[in-house]
Amino acid sequence: MVGLSATGGWGRGAHLPAMAAAGGFELRGLVAQSAASGAAASAVHGAPSYASVEELAGADDVDLVVVTVKTPLHRDVVLPALSAGKPVFCEWPFAVDRDEAEKMTAAARGLSTFVGLQGRSTPTFRWLAELVAQGYVGDVLSASVLSTAIEWGTPVSDSMLYTLDRTQGATMLGIAFGHAIDPALMVVGELGDVVATTAVRHPHVPLGRTGRMVAMTADDQIAISGSLPNGAVLSAHQRGGTAGGPSFSMIIDGTEGTLEATAGNHPHLAPVSVRGARKGEKLTALSLPPAYDRFPRLAGSAIHSLTHAYAGIRDELHGHRRTVPDFAHGLRRHRLLDAIVESAATGRRVDLRPQASAQSHHTS
Repeated sequence: MVGLSATGGWGRGAHLPAMAAAGGFELRGLVAQSAASGAAASAVHGAPSYASVEELAGADDVDLVVVTVKTPLHRDVVLPALSAGKPVFCEWPFAVDRDEAEKMTAAARGLSTFVGLQGRSTPTFRWLAELVAQGYVGDVLSASVLSTAIEWGTPVSDSMLYTLDRTQGATMLGIAFGHAIDPALMVVGELGDVVATTAVRHPHVPLGRTGRMVAMTADDQIAISGSLPNGAVLSAHQRGGTAGGPSFSMIIDGTEGTLEATAGNHPHLAPVSVRGARKGEKLTALSLPPAYDRFPRLAGSAIHSLTHAYAGIRDELHGHRRTVPDFAHGLRRHRLLDAIVESAATGRRVDLRPQASAQSHHTS
């Protein structure tokens, strides 16, 4: 694991527990920020600390490199691991921008890769996708997504200042919106085009409790709409810096019924509740069939979805079918984020169909 600390962080707090819960993984090495922090992490976690990613990925007993460092560092960590011929699991946001995502995806050809959009592994979203595919709502007419984050407007720590900079890839568009829209699109299908309006409504935010204000260039309001494969309309609004807590909701209306999914936090971290109604009925709570949840004892925990993702990674590395999104999927998401930025800047609808996207990128 690259980015594993002795004291905290997402690697220690989420990835290691998820690996342990999924089973089949053993920590064989780590790379930390410095030699001193590496020695401390090695003492805590009982695995050798390597001086570089190249040395870690080159070790014979390393079968998978997990990248949990900040987004702006992903490329310089991922490319050496791929050069060593090792499968890589990279956290989301995958890259700073689409160009970086394209370079890493091209370098990964022939290797197993995984990207940390773990909402796609959430049992409830996989169930919702099957309900829609099986015709619970009939022909989908529309899908509406509302996602709320308290960050990007509320006080920020020194270590998270980079998330305020729209050039660093770890903004609300990439993190909160990316994690919200990805499982939603798994349920209803990919967007064929998008038109977007964005705004920075908190141009300055407090730096902790220092009394200082720091500049923010990352958008804290993102509203989009676009067409789904069957011609239905999807609309989504990501809100940042709100006074209330984080939340998520999705409503799917169809010719035969309605489905509603809600969460009291970001949907890849929090339990997702579902209500449904067929024609003429009132919305009532629907229960997740037990077969979808491989780790029911973790339901309600922040590592529930991530543990399912690790189980999928383990299974794929043992020759089973792919269930966890790969680098190519991460690139697809970055193309959507790039199109949102382009549409907001130009006021035009952007075509997301593969041929149109390739031509648009070539001419730019």
